[in-house]
Amino acid sequence: MKESNNKPIVSSLLENDLYKFTMWQALLHSHPGAQAEYAFVCRNTPAYPLALLKEEVEAEIDHLCAMSFAQEELAYLRGLRFMKSDFVDFLSVFRFQRRFIKVNTDGDKLTVVAKGPIVHVMGFEIFVLYIINELYFRRLPQDGIIEVARTRLNKKIDVLTNSLELNGSNPFVFFDFGLRRRYSGAWHEEMLQTLNAAVPQYLRGTSNVYLAKKYGLTPIGTMAHEYLQAYQALGFRLRDFQKAALEGWVQEYRGDLGIALTDVVGIDAFLTDFDLYFAKLFDGLRHDSGDPIAWGEKVIARYQELKIDPTSKMLVFSDGLNIPAAIGLHQHFSGRCKVSFGIGTDLSNDTPHNALNIVMKLVNCNDQAVAKLSDSPGKTLCDDRTFLEYLAQVFGCKIS
Repeated sequence: MKESNNKPIVSSLLENDLYKFTMWQALLHSHPGAQAEYAFVCRNTPAYPLALLKEEVEAEIDHLCAMSFAQEELAYLRGLRFMKSDFVDFLSVFRFQRRFIKVNTDGDKLTVVAKGPIVHVMGFEIFVLYIINELYFRRLPQDGIIEVARTRLNKKIDVLTNSLELNGSNPFVFFDFGLRRRYSGAWHEEMLQTLNAAVPQYLRGTSNVYLAKKYGLTPIGTMAHEYLQAYQALGFRLRDFQKAALEGWVQEYRGDLGIALTDVVGIDAFLTDFDLYFAKLFDGLRHDSGDPIAWGEKVIARYQELKIDPTSKMLVFSDGLNIPAAIGLHQHFSGRCKVSFGIGTDLSNDTPHNALNIVMKLVNCNDQAVAKLSDSPGKTLCDDRTFLEYLAQVFGCKIS
């Protein structure tokens, strides 16, 4: 189970989250000339300084930038009905450019910055995150770790198989969202294989496109914060950026991939922009910060206010979930709307070692700061306090 330290961590450019491809396509078609900057941040305290990983991270990124998509991978993407032929043609000649990404240290901290055309740098994020994760855990004690992870996974499977109330008119379904913060590639694959064999009635897909292809699972994902944040700097009036981003998505996908993310400037500001037009066009919404019960109640109330039957819409929960929390949310909302759950770190990195809370976020677009005003304290990421305060004022939000 232990990974060879000589084996590159990234084995395929397809091993990325699906929403990277969907956002990539949308921005290639609508704003191919936009310039962007992404920055790596570790939100918690690691067991040892991440700066120690600099040389290994550099080598892994060198390897990443030498890779290309295989023909069978391109054929798989071309077979997804929402992937456009010209985008797959673009990927067929695409290479990550090493000059657009810099790895440095700041004391004990590791810094990684990707800066350049958005369609050339946005794809770095997930690779950088799981490269750093795997390198980090390789340096920690390995004895017995995977055995504990297997035991914990089997307990989760027992919870699912013994919860008879999960089968009914509103069945429980969840997805693997664990790529970015996984313990290792080998464990991620074993975990997904185990779940697919044990509880296929509940596991409905994975965000990992490579493993979706390999095991015949449904690739899952639509949009992330960076897509909406970019629209803060793409020439639209700031107050209209959410509506412009949602409209851009509708025009790109014409009914496919109909789950919108709600917490770039908080759920209240989002629902103000989420009018009857968008409420009818989108299949549902995704929760990623703040109290999930309060969020769901607000979304249901908004659908009811717009005279839309909430039972026809999907609420996707994806904020730091585990199986018991997901089951609790399912029981709370069952019969009132459709629900599904994206579970990440608790599946792909539940070991005796504490998981890293790492992100690589869009911080600048077209030489302008962009920001997320999260519904959860500590998730706001923006170094430009002036812009952050202006954004909060425009949308009547608090800075958490």
